[in-house]
Amino acid sequence: MGGFLFGYDSAVINGAVTGIQKHFGVGNGETAFVVAIALLGSAAGAVIAGRLADHLGRVRTMLLAAVLFAISGVGSMFPPNIEVLGFWRVVGGVAIGIASVIAPTYIAEVAPTAYRGRLASFQQLAIVLGITVSQLANWALNQAAGGESTNHLGGVQAWQWMLGVEAVPALVYGLMALAIPESPRYLIADGRDAQAREVLAEVEGPDVDLDARVAEIRAVLDTSHKPRAKDLFGGRFGLLPIVWVGIGASVFQQFVGINVIFYYSSFLWQSVGIDESNSLLISLSTSIINVIGTVVAMALVDRIGRKPLALAGSAGMAAALGVAAWAFSFRQGTGDAATLDDAHATVALVAAHVFVFCFAFSWGVVVWVLLGEMFPNHIRALALSVAASAQWIANWAITVSFPNLSDWNLSATYAIYAGFALLSIPFVAFCIRETKGRALEEMG
Repeated sequence: MGGFLFGYDSAVINGAVTGIQKHFGVGNGETAFVVAIALLGSAAGAVIAGRLADHLGRVRTMLLAAVLFAISGVGSMFPPNIEVLGFWRVVGGVAIGIASVIAPTYIAEVAPTAYRGRLASFQQLAIVLGITVSQLANWALNQAAGGESTNHLGGVQAWQWMLGVEAVPALVYGLMALAIPESPRYLIADGRDAQAREVLAEVEGPDVDLDARVAEIRAVLDTSHKPRAKDLFGGRFGLLPIVWVGIGASVFQQFVGINVIFYYSSFLWQSVGIDESNSLLISLSTSIINVIGTVVAMALVDRIGRKPLALAGSAGMAAALGVAAWAFSFRQGTGDAATLDDAHATVALVAAHVFVFCFAFSWGVVVWVLLGEMFPNHIRALALSVAASAQWIANWAITVSFPNLSDWNLSATYAIYAGFALLSIPFVAFCIRETKGRALEEMG
């Protein structure tokens, strides 16, 4: 549910963008600010999530995120002005940032080694399902309002419903968090070995040697100390090399431009002459492709490993983005008068769907699996917070820049994203270590 809300809250703004622009009478600059400001909140949430997880525990941190999701949804539904909407977007962003760190941390810590990759993949599956449901809800509300997101439903404009519905899954998230066990590694670190044994017996099965597992985890924890920010430093370039690799993976995941599709696809397709209703339908179709690709990744991540999936996805994304850049080069006009002929519009649509599929079966899943696995035990939560924060800052940079870049040159913008997809290939080949089949205690 944390991943679901992560995806829902991240992408729901896509359907509300046009309504927000019309309702508040703002242009692309203000729109980009409102869309992107949540991502700065996400970066802040990711930064504090590690310390919250180590201080409060994994489950209580999830409950905090659920509360923030709920109040941000209600607040975003009734903003008196664009600035207040931006504030509630930040609150929701903090919740996303916390969820982006706590879910992979928790999953990695409770999952048996043989299933860890697939179970971590459920986080990404939940994210893409959240994205898909948000696009389905956006399209359904738009249709119910007669194809215009500023039309009223029950006295409230459709775009307001799009943002407010989030409070319902937030409540479910909070209730479900109360029903799951605390992380055994956190319990041992907190001196609650008896509870840790109960959890390990529950999640790893009756055949596990509980004394040996507790001793193994205790040995790792005893040779370390309470994680502090300075523990992440010590490498030639300041941070430890493994932390730089985590940051690099996070940045590459965003610099291919994936969230342009999920935050701005309605805006994107309208910028080449497609109407609002059909652009929301296209957004829904790409979200469905995203789910399919994620299921493929879940089936393969523990079979063929993390690196092969990432390399294949990078190559596929580079090709698809290159084709999209070529197709968009035939766009005529700018702003509301922009058009793209049917043949090249079709090529662009196909390329966009191929790009989303290639991302979903590779980087969409692999990065979150790696971030939950690759760091040593004593700095895992803290290092994951830094890497996730870098991801949100990179996401913000792409998100806030896209409207102006697309006005400048949509084709060149996609060529830039293709360039980053190409650069990610040598990064994976030379910097990423395979984590398939390795216990978390082996990570050094």
